Amino acid sequence: MDTAVQRPADRAARIRARYARLVAVTMFLTFDLIMFGAFVRLTDSGLGCPDWPGCYGKASPIGALDHIHAAATAMPEGPVTLSKAWIEMIHRYAGTLLGILIIAIVVVAWRHRRVLAQSPWLATVILPAVCLQGAFGAWTVTHQLMPVVVTAHLLGGISLLALLTWLSARQTVLPDIPASAGRWWGYAAVGLALLYTQLALGGWVSTNYAALACMDFPTCHGQWLPEMDFRGGYSIVRALGQLPSGEIISQSALTAIHWTHRNFAFVVLVYLGWLALKLRRYDGLKGPATALLGMLCVQLLTGLTSIFLQWPIVIAVLHNGGAAVLTILCVTLLVRLARARRPPGEAAHAF
Repeated sequence: MDTAVQRPADRAARIRARYARLVAVTMFLTFDLIMFGAFVRLTDSGLGCPDWPGCYGKASPIGALDHIHAAATAMPEGPVTLSKAWIEMIHRYAGTLLGILIIAIVVVAWRHRRVLAQSPWLATVILPAVCLQGAFGAWTVTHQLMPVVVTAHLLGGISLLALLTWLSARQTVLPDIPASAGRWWGYAAVGLALLYTQLALGGWVSTNYAALACMDFPTCHGQWLPEMDFRGGYSIVRALGQLPSGEIISQSALTAIHWTHRNFAFVVLVYLGWLALKLRRYDGLKGPATALLGMLCVQLLTGLTSIFLQWPIVIAVLHNGGAAVLTILCVTLLVRLARARRPPGEAAHAF
């Protein structure tokens, strides 16, 4: 009798464990794709294969060698080279694998929803999110790296990571959080909103190649308020390197983009640092809150190093990865604080 009861329980435990691993692997791949996407941008490989989804209509750069060689010969410093084509296509291959893994997550979430004891809708929402992300990847190429499209693609990747972090947290046994900590949920939500704003500003810097618009620190061009063209810098619908009028984007517009991201970073740093110090006092929150403090310091260091060393690729990729880690930590804190706000007896796995 005991054996008969134990077998379904063991099977259920195996299903939950496999599902948790599947979600964790998918989340890890998403994080890797965000960092690799930064590498694609920083190496100017976004148009390494100037069509989509293949490379000159082929499944890989191997089949497009003649086209790539011709393009590279015509423009040796242009966007198409064999190495850039491979960088771009590897990113696309990884994105395709991510889509397959998310489909698997949705299938398992619905098929075993009773065993998992949670609503499958969160997993389901992630599927159209990754499809939209794939569409932005295509539009990035077809719109010739238009800054607003590339920035939206970056934010889409971060949003996908946030959703997977939320889903992953539901597969783990969360520590007990004092109910009194629940009052900080709203503050944490504001912190995540500030972080997203900074990520958008940082994406705008990267997609407009404005990282070196200010080469000194803490001033910019030797001034606290240098000459800046905010209207030109933050004109949204325009081609890369141009103003809506078709003119070449000015240095003052690039300075406005860089200066805004740099100074808003201190707002985010102070707010999230203050919040992390407050949350470290609570059991169950000390770990991610301490990690948040550490990552804020690392992010500040990589940001400053990028300026002083003139934006080396390794540091720039780490800076993008740090932003992704900050997102993971903020979402983790939100999930745990939401548990503290939950009334006793309420289901732990609502949407």
